[in-house]
Amino acid sequence: MSRVTELSDDERKLAELGYKQELDRSWSGFSNFAISFSIISILAGCFTTFGVGWNNGGPAAISWGWPIISLFILVIGLCMSELVSAYPTSGGIYWWASKLGGVKAGYYTGWLNLIGLLAIDASVAYGCATFLDLALSSFSDSWAAGYSLGRVFVIFIVVLVLMALVNIFSAHLLAILNNISVWWHVIGATAVVLILVFVPDNHASASSVFTHTINNTGLFGGSTSGIGFLLYILPLSAILTQYTITGYDASAHLSEETKSAANAAAKGIWQSIAYSAIGGWILLLSFLFAVQDEAGVTKAGGGVAAIFSQALGSKWGGLVLLISAVGQFFCSVACMTSTTRMLFAFSRDRAVPGAQYWSRLNKNKVPVYGVIVSAVIAVLLTLPALIEVDINGAPVPVAFFAVVSIGVVGLYVAFAIPIWYRWRLGDKFVPGSWTLGSRYKWMAPIAVAEIAVTSVVALLPTSLGGMPFTPDFEWKYVNYTPIVVFGALLLLWVAWHVRAKHFFTGPKMTIDLPPDVSSADELELEMEGRTAHQHKPES
Repeated sequence: MSRVTELSDDERKLAELGYKQELDRSWSGFSNFAISFSIISILAGCFTTFGVGWNNGGPAAISWGWPIISLFILVIGLCMSELVSAYPTSGGIYWWASKLGGVKAGYYTGWLNLIGLLAIDASVAYGCATFLDLALSSFSDSWAAGYSLGRVFVIFIVVLVLMALVNIFSAHLLAILNNISVWWHVIGATAVVLILVFVPDNHASASSVFTHTINNTGLFGGSTSGIGFLLYILPLSAILTQYTITGYDASAHLSEETKSAANAAAKGIWQSIAYSAIGGWILLLSFLFAVQDEAGVTKAGGGVAAIFSQALGSKWGGLVLLISAVGQFFCSVACMTSTTRMLFAFSRDRAVPGAQYWSRLNKNKVPVYGVIVSAVIAVLLTLPALIEVDINGAPVPVAFFAVVSIGVVGLYVAFAIPIWYRWRLGDKFVPGSWTLGSRYKWMAPIAVAEIAVTSVVALLPTSLGGMPFTPDFEWKYVNYTPIVVFGALLLLWVAWHVRAKHFFTGPKMTIDLPPDVSSADELELEMEGRTAHQHKPES
């Protein structure tokens, strides 16, 4: 009992949830906010998925869609803030679902969350590589002349290696980098806006920014009116916002490393969403007002690089691209941190094959093998990006957008499950120090409904060539999100019924382990048919 009284408030709360303190609790509340803000990264999503909004609705879809979708996402985030305040563990989403909905709900939630995080790692790192290549091409004609998808893929692998090394080195270094990242995003985004305001000689009219529509998919004959455009094309543009403002569950995954986590992690979630929503809208409007030739942007596939080339020229455009690329690197590092902490927690509870490796911490208290396997999976997920695809004569990164959609579906469906169970529990739910009060009664259903709609949208074909059973169909145009998502769900269903339900019991308790025995140690002994508590030498 004397040992318990020596625990800090954070350690005591963690002990109540069944865990002893294994990770290094060195993060401040600002650092916790910083990692979610870095992962949301308006310098990443607003740049890399701008083409999704442009091709599926155009300027009007972006200028109106961003603030509307952002409000829905803020509601989702507020619901999650209440949950993390009650249950501040690295398992985050998975732990909440297990606590509120049972072992099976936790199993599927954890895997969806993990799949989504792995896809986000891949997409942000590939986006970073793409924009670094674009920036170098702006500064060097010879570099631009040597462009190839293979070269971008090599840069992508280099980015992944650097992400892994930073994550392996030190948790304290990560906190410092994330603090720097916040200011890079604030100052960098401000610099980009100012450049786009003052450097171009001309700007688009408010009418074109808020009323012009585009359909660059080839679907519905390219029409920008009618039921097909309103109910199919326009909803696809929501992926720009839904992808950019995601990953804020990092505040939950890092809660075991955060001081005063019950309050700090809750604020980290909703504040990172709110500030990113405001900053992102300003940034996107600066892009739209800088457009000199709508048709030229559309012909180039809707990417922001075409806008910068038109409005700024190579040197100013290169600077903007470089600011974005650095921001995306910070985002990539933070994404991998969040992924590996979730993988650590899920493995600690025996839910992942090879769990004894992914829950193993090095001397810096970092899950080093989890970092390595996350990087390898990111490479495998992004291999289709080596296939060159043109839609309507424009280069469109179909594989990149598919990885984006996988991340959106995996993460947001995982978010919806514990929010749904919390709503069903009603007033029986015991909140933490940060609570929604009675507002959960209308917020939770709205959050779940928004996630359901956008998840279906993310599964849809995004071009005429990707539409099955049509003359134009080719596999290189396919949005392979449903293949990955439904394939993963099928494998999870089989794994659950064949093996997992017989041994997986949800969150494990580690609070009673001896001080010198980690959860990874216990797992290794369990796999030998013993536990750390019961192991005795054979006589």
